[in-house]
Amino acid sequence: MITLTGNSLTLEQMKDVLYRKKKVNASEKSMEAAQKSREAVERIVSESRVVYGITTGFGKFSDVLIDKDHVQDLQLNLIRSHACGVGEPFPEVVAKAMVLLRANALLKGYSGIRPLVIEKLLELVNKDIIPVIPQQGSLGASGDLAPLSHLALVLIGEGEVFYKGKRMESLEALQQEGILPVTLEAKEGLALINGTQAMTAMGVVGYLEAEQLAHESELIASMTIEGLNGIIDAFTEEVHVARGYKQQIDTAARIRRYLSDSLLTTQQGEIRVQDAYSLRCIPQVHGASWQALDYVKEKLEIEMNAATDNPLIFDNGEKVISGGNFHGQPIAFAMDFMKIAVAELANISERRIERLVNPQLNDLPPFLSPEPGLQSGAMIMQYAAAALVSENKTLAHPASVDSIPSSANQEDHVSMGTIGSRHAYQIIQNVRRVLAIELICAMQAVEIRGVDKMACHTKMFYEKGREQVPSITKDRIFSKDIEKAAEWLKTIEFSKLVASLPIEY
Repeated sequence: MITLTGNSLTLEQMKDVLYRKKKVNASEKSMEAAQKSREAVERIVSESRVVYGITTGFGKFSDVLIDKDHVQDLQLNLIRSHACGVGEPFPEVVAKAMVLLRANALLKGYSGIRPLVIEKLLELVNKDIIPVIPQQGSLGASGDLAPLSHLALVLIGEGEVFYKGKRMESLEALQQEGILPVTLEAKEGLALINGTQAMTAMGVVGYLEAEQLAHESELIASMTIEGLNGIIDAFTEEVHVARGYKQQIDTAARIRRYLSDSLLTTQQGEIRVQDAYSLRCIPQVHGASWQALDYVKEKLEIEMNAATDNPLIFDNGEKVISGGNFHGQPIAFAMDFMKIAVAELANISERRIERLVNPQLNDLPPFLSPEPGLQSGAMIMQYAAAALVSENKTLAHPASVDSIPSSANQEDHVSMGTIGSRHAYQIIQNVRRVLAIELICAMQAVEIRGVDKMACHTKMFYEKGREQVPSITKDRIFSKDIEKAAEWLKTIEFSKLVASLPIEY
């Protein structure tokens, strides 16, 4: 059981809930804070004080006062009118992350929502009732209004959910679990939808996949080094310490460990003096991607525990301040940074693929073909990798440099962070397929060189990979192999894979 406090949620705990099916609950202290905040809202309503979102309309309607007899109607109208998401739904794991993150933010005690509503959100998480949330329609300020409105619909028994493998009306799933819909009170609709949880949830899931891919890319690259009789000297510790970047030093160290007992690597001058950059500069390029991913991780873990509501309630309601914590700019930048960092892993991977298949760049059979000419071998796999890399270059264009005014120019600068997070996720899927192609080609190359000469680490990885994709003995429909390898790379948990390798790491 993971206890949420609003302040201490980590990416590892997100992984536990999203992939290892751990349950969540709320700390008693955080629920007490939520209750005090709620009591402040009720005093504001009873005193008919003019406070944005509690006794007024929203956005450009912030100057329209709402009678206290209509506060329930105001919240219900807000959720229904703002549920304007379009397009395909977010992946279920992302929607579940969204619910979890919204509950965690509300537990900080600044939002004025009843503990009862937070309990309902936690029930959705624990019982895998996943809101159907369209991916498109958020500007990333004032928060992720449209996506989070679709989330909030479920609490009131409207909208749709994924439940037990089916897409169905929310009310049906709630009834099966004995969960009663709620009637939203003053400020509760606004508290549910004013935040960055869509872009952050998409970012969290993307980051977790990107982190695993970055590790896998190093092991795959190590196998490619063996397939090309790469020069190990370039990974010598002194070289990387001399520059001083920790992530570069660490990447080189992992590759040295993976290849420590390989008989397929060479020394400088043994076959050639220098390797091409796509081999020689792996620590510098992959290490730089790790630097960016570390930045992304830091920003996500801050945002996962951030109060992104508006207005925020302080000092038991004595201070109710309209600010802009819903603005997604920090995550928008982080997502754009992640796009570039992960895309670069595919850029350099595709160049290694080219070196594996191009007979002018190696001494292997042309295109790793079992019968060059009659059989095309991996020729078109490189085409596919090149197409994915090119597509990534378009997707990597920063979303955060764009803005467009909304709400009659009251909300005149927005982050586009949710678009950035979605594009980052698309890039990650493309990168995984490029790495899958490199893996297939690298396995074929080391097979030609001699599997018995491989390092223990890479040989174990090769053997596991061959369980997914057989050797190329004749041409076949390689798209099936690429998809199978990519799915394997997505589902294996890298820490467990490394733990299974024969040398302790």
